[in-house]
Amino acid sequence: MSGVPAYYFLWLSGVIFTVGAVGVLIRRNPLVIFMCIELMLNAVNLAFAAMGRYLNSLDGQVFAFLVITVAAAEVVVGIAIIVQVYRAGRNMDVDELDLMKS
Repeated sequence: MSGVPAYYFLWLSGVIFTVGAVGVLIRRNPLVIFMCIELMLNAVNLAFAAMGRYLNSLDGQVFAFLVITVAAAEVVVGIAIIVQVYRAGRNMDVDELDLMKS
């Protein structure tokens, strides 16, 4: 294997995952939280692809593709919930969205 070592990609993946996790824990806006979750999932995809390349296997890319499909479904459901809450005229603060009744 030539080029950039795999541990560079793993370190970058860890940093990106940490930024996403901190964003989920600190922010209260649901859209920002969903973006941070997507950032965490992309960090995992980077780690899968890096290890797949390091091991000369396509398994990492297959798992990354699976994570992308799950992330797409998560975004669809999450955005639908956010739109319904916004239509109901409720506050978009996550701490106050503990009950899903109108």
